[in-house]
Amino acid sequence: MTNPIITVVGSFAVGMTMRTVRMPIFGETLVGSDFDMGPGGKGSNQAVGTARLGASSYFAGIIGDDKLGEIAVDLYAEEGVDTTYLQRTDRLPTGVGIIILNEAGENGIILDMAANELMDATFVDNVESQIKKSDVVMSVLELPVEAAARAMELGRKHGVHTILNPAPATALTDDILRNVDYLTPNETELRILLDLPPDDPTPTAILAQRLRDRGVGNLIVTMGAKGSLLYTRDGMTAVSGVTVDVVDTTGAGDAFNSGLAIALAEGMGLVEAVRFANCAGALACTKLGVIPSLADRAAVQVFFERHYN
Repeated sequence: MTNPIITVVGSFAVGMTMRTVRMPIFGETLVGSDFDMGPGGKGSNQAVGTARLGASSYFAGIIGDDKLGEIAVDLYAEEGVDTTYLQRTDRLPTGVGIIILNEAGENGIILDMAANELMDATFVDNVESQIKKSDVVMSVLELPVEAAARAMELGRKHGVHTILNPAPATALTDDILRNVDYLTPNETELRILLDLPPDDPTPTAILAQRLRDRGVGNLIVTMGAKGSLLYTRDGMTAVSGVTVDVVDTTGAGDAFNSGLAIALAEGMGLVEAVRFANCAGALACTKLGVIPSLADRAAVQVFFERHYN
């Protein structure tokens, strides 16, 4: 069996993480610990995640022509991610994310996506030949919406599975949503996609149906340890989650999407694919830092068989 081909049109940013007891308020200085700096960006994480799970992974993105950009180059060489469609620029620096963790492993993130903001539909058009021969094309919203939307459009054009991880969330038009085979928001992102406050009290099940009715192929709402809600043309299915001792949730969403992509590319049914993705996401919560937490195929497979079979 040949490795599935997964193309990620996505973002790279260097993540700088620190743990502290709680989020500071303006004007306050807190003492932190466990500082870590390393490669991040949701698209980049998902490219690494799919490579570790056994895909031939291609990453299309833009980084700065600076020292932080070298971190991306070194990462992809080490992880076996193809960089044919990775561009470097001197117009803007490499993206950066500042991550604060509390004692429970919950996080808050501030992003300056910098060079990623240069991505547009024309950039993605140059990746069309690669998208055409892929099993799955993935994208995120840490880059301009027009770039992510074009990746979905080209995937649909060529009959390739399209996965959009709508983070950080923003309201999207129906024209964009109709090109998405698998949309994977969490409960907060679901509300923002519907142009609602992130803490809107309407039950998640009602909101999910509302969004699915706007043309999304399959809507998968991730809910952490509670699992996921699937909305397809056949109705709603709840997929139970798995419980782990949480250290850091930062990479869980990226690991989930990586697991989903590889499972779909290998022909798993949607419920089984989401179960597999749940396991990848859960394992990512057990280690500090995103890249160290992205499990390989063997680890996810064992975890999957233990919890679901």
